[in-house]
Amino acid sequence: MENLISLVNKLQRACTALGDHGEESALPTLWDSLPAIAVVGGQSSGKSSVLESIVGKDFLPRGAGIVTRRPLVLQLHRIDDGKEYGEFMHLPRKKFTDFAAVRQEISDETDRETGRSKQISSVPIHLSIYSPNVVNLTLIDLPGLTKVAVDGQSESIVQDIENMVRSFIEKPNCIILAISPANQDLATSDAIKISREVDPKGERTFGVLTKIDLMDQGTNAVDILEGKSYKLQFPWIGVVNRSQADINKSVDMIAARRREREYFATSPEYKHMASRMGSEHLGKMLSKHLETVIKSRIPGLQSLINKTIAELEAELSRLGKPIATDTGGKLYMIMEICRTFDQIFKEHLDGVRSGGDKIYAVFDNQFPAALKRLQFDKHLSMENVRKIITEADGYQPHLIAPEQGYRRLVESSLVTIRGPAEAAVDAVFSLLKELVQKSISETMELKQYPTLRVEVSKAAIDSLERMKEESKRATLQLVDMECGYLTVEFFRKLPQDVEKGGNPTHSIFDRYNDSYLRRVGSTVLAYVNMVCGTLRNSIPKSIVYCQVREAKRSLLDHFFAELGTKETIRKNVGRGSRHHATPNLNREKVGVV
Repeated sequence: MENLISLVNKLQRACTALGDHGEESALPTLWDSLPAIAVVGGQSSGKSSVLESIVGKDFLPRGAGIVTRRPLVLQLHRIDDGKEYGEFMHLPRKKFTDFAAVRQEISDETDRETGRSKQISSVPIHLSIYSPNVVNLTLIDLPGLTKVAVDGQSESIVQDIENMVRSFIEKPNCIILAISPANQDLATSDAIKISREVDPKGERTFGVLTKIDLMDQGTNAVDILEGKSYKLQFPWIGVVNRSQADINKSVDMIAARRREREYFATSPEYKHMASRMGSEHLGKMLSKHLETVIKSRIPGLQSLINKTIAELEAELSRLGKPIATDTGGKLYMIMEICRTFDQIFKEHLDGVRSGGDKIYAVFDNQFPAALKRLQFDKHLSMENVRKIITEADGYQPHLIAPEQGYRRLVESSLVTIRGPAEAAVDAVFSLLKELVQKSISETMELKQYPTLRVEVSKAAIDSLERMKEESKRATLQLVDMECGYLTVEFFRKLPQDVEKGGNPTHSIFDRYNDSYLRRVGSTVLAYVNMVCGTLRNSIPKSIVYCQVREAKRSLLDHFFAELGTKETIRKNVGRGSRHHATPNLNREKVGVV
């Protein structure tokens, strides 16, 4: 059972080393789940003397005002033999055999955290004491409760100390050791007052009466120690500490313990309860109770630790492998991460992962629907046909057929296809951008390097931008080609009209009859629809060739080229003067680490 306390001691040391002091945190705190004994008392209540009596050594700072300004996690380790010594966690492997030096180090370490002011800090000092004269026990010494701020302290110090004490003793796993002087009315005891507020039933509070030997003559603490007044779940324990004269004379703590035993054994009021009085009994009783509490908490502690380990392992898995230290290793790692991203992007396009089917929807639905919305029939209405053909004839009507009018009607119709063609290019570009972002989010290695993630995204989208411009140029050229050269065979196959130009006796503003204009409009519409059918097939081919296929082939080529340039510069500089600094990839655009 004694090993349980040692185990909790190790866990508390680990918590302290990792910055877990039981304060509010977004992460689960193991410290709050570990059983501990917090020592609470007002100033001059004898709190320090009780701790020193349990340890058997004079090692705590003393003085006027608030001396304890940081929590002191005091872990006692019983050893069978050997020299007594203390160890601080902030000074590993340094053994203090002089306990006056321990006292000075506590004071110095407090000042390191708080400065030489009289302010307080919640960051604990961790001290382990190894001795054959102690029991296995962990105690947390807290600043003494006070009612008045002294010079050099803020007005909030009174409330700050109370808040710190509460933050420890409010936790259900905390055992409260409430220190109260017997020569004062318990109704005014700061320790009892705050303990009852957080533990009204007294289920985890141990009451300790100090200064029993200093009570007024004719008075005693028997009613309190026997539990007849101020009853707690556990029996009260009385202690007799060294007097200030004894402290000044550096009276040996072992002798002080012997004198304490003699006092209770020989006092008429207390000799019937002497076996459960004194600092030695207090230490043994607390150690035994702490073991019992730890045993009851083991399943919960094991569950919390296992859960935390699983969460941390999942986090480490998400963060990825360790970072290479040399520049070449970093470059190789960047390339591997980028290849992983590139492969995921290709899988989206090829249908292994979802998303690529949306590109086909542009060609199968969006682009054809946009062509249908062009409404060529309105553009080729009889009135518009008359206007364009008449304007194309100029001052002299055509002799055989209105060829220039035909050409203008065809070109003015076909040029409107540029709009849907550009829209198709832009739609595919947007979908490719979405797939880039989706692929980046699915590349787990990129989550470890936010800067690299941003740069890969930027490089991929820059490439898509270049591909979009090339695709738009090539796609619009297809439309322009249809506008620039008409298929002559289409018109030659049409039946020839005997009355080529209508009635020549009509005026120039009425040279074409309605029937003729309708046939012209119908002929042009048929040709335009034929061209639309051709472009409906060729434009998707152009877009796929210039954007989709090119993105699969060379999405990060420019990015890789930049990386290669940086490595070349680094090597060239490295071969030059020793005074030239090698470019640090950490500061370059890539920013892996």
